[in-house]
Amino acid sequence: MKHTANKPLRTATIAAFMLLNVGLAAAQEAAIRKTLAARVPNLPPITSVAPAPIPGLYEVIIGPQIIYTDAKGEHLIEGNLVATQGMRNLTQERLDVVNAIPWKDLPLSTALVAKTGSGARKVVVFADPNCGYCKKLQSEALAKLKDATVYTIVIPILGPGSTSTSKRILCSKDPAEAWSAWMLRGAAPTAAEGDCDPAKPIDEALTFARARHVVATPTLVFPNGKRVASALSAEQLEALLASSQ
Repeated sequence: MKHTANKPLRTATIAAFMLLNVGLAAAQEAAIRKTLAARVPNLPPITSVAPAPIPGLYEVIIGPQIIYTDAKGEHLIEGNLVATQGMRNLTQERLDVVNAIPWKDLPLSTALVAKTGSGARKVVVFADPNCGYCKKLQSEALAKLKDATVYTIVIPILGPGSTSTSKRILCSKDPAEAWSAWMLRGAAPTAAEGDCDPAKPIDEALTFARARHVVATPTLVFPNGKRVASALSAEQLEALLASSQ
């Protein structure tokens, strides 16, 4: 009976301790934000501040990047935290989580869809029609995929030429085929006759890309949310597809 009587007291003590820790963490975050804002006025907006794996060090997330600071915001550290046990890149592991894009959030309605075989394996590619690395990815990896569905979300970010080419591709008779022909063979796309307004899908894709800090092409997103900004080799792409479906 004595044990039962003390249980509410212990529960209340634990709850109070947890609330105290939450309050201290919030105060610490506010102090770091205030110091950095005052001393680094050109610093982009801070998304979050949280303790890093090293005691006394704090992780500061800014857009798609992570930097580190001390408890008072007196110093900034740029670079990777690596755990010598197994040589794990802790910064990259956190970036994979921070920059993940849930599949359900992707604007697939704006995508050009290319399917091979069963189409069971899926990947999204953010690409610019004048991006050399996008063309490399297309020819050396994407074009070799079997039983896959590739969703290409066109984001013309490399200038007016990219915008005009994107519009012609999206307004062609078969946009997915026009994209492939342009990226693989340099075949100039021709807009089909009739009404076509590609501004809406382009604007939607660009708005999404800006909101999710997709600032480089090609950027690939896999069904598990993993994001990779790189012209992957065929072997690298196959490995990621195998681990992400």
